[in-house]
Amino acid sequence: MAIYTHGHHETVLRSHSSRDIANSAEYLRPHLTASTRLLDVGAGPGSITVDFAGTVAHVTATEIDETALSLSRDRAASSGLTNLDFSVEDVHDLSFADDSFDVVHAHQVLQHVADPVQALREMRRVTAPGGVVAARDADYAGFIWFPVLPELDRWLDLYRRAARANGGEPDAGRRLLAWARAAGFEDVTATTSTWTYATPEDRAWWGGMWADRILESALARQLVDSAMAAPDDLRDISDAWRRWADDGDGWYLVPHGEIIARA
Repeated sequence: MAIYTHGHHETVLRSHSSRDIANSAEYLRPHLTASTRLLDVGAGPGSITVDFAGTVAHVTATEIDETALSLSRDRAASSGLTNLDFSVEDVHDLSFADDSFDVVHAHQVLQHVADPVQALREMRRVTAPGGVVAARDADYAGFIWFPVLPELDRWLDLYRRAARANGGEPDAGRRLLAWARAAGFEDVTATTSTWTYATPEDRAWWGGMWADRILESALARQLVDSAMAAPDDLRDISDAWRRWADDGDGWYLVPHGEIIARA
């Protein structure tokens, strides 16, 4: 298993809890029906998971340990929905029987696992014939923003170095098609979509979140403990995020690769 670079600090959950089908899994919506049995791999705080549960027959949510899984359990409990269950799983070696699900979904997961091809093989194994494996991952090397701030260039370089030191691949979006083909899929549709932050409200949210996250999250601890960056470096990056958020010309683009792979 690779180490999860982001961790589960409040500054991380602030971002991840905002995700739903509309902003993070719209490419999968045409494949969801009222009878779908769906496996959500790496459910995180469960916001997409619970949205799925409002659309399909049943959702099984997984995470790497019980602490992480409790986040989606709590979200589901507050939703009042009862068509969910939960399982601690390693995506490289899932405990489910062959052909157990109609749809297997992973959002921002394959970039963090040690062997994404093996993960996709396992996701395929537990998908029923004719079902789909769906994955969406950001591609950090494709992030672009304005105005140009050298501290944000430094942030991106540090994040990509930290993610690779943890055994992950931060530029996963562009690799999803290749990984799926290596995993044995022959029928794969690859698409892209983006998150864009350009309004004052979006900049305040995205920039403010990262200004806090670079100082307080697991990433911050890793960067300092590994001597990749000093605390003063992280404070400079945090300040730059706030300057970007306050700039009326501020604009930020996060590209994602997506795949629908037919089992």
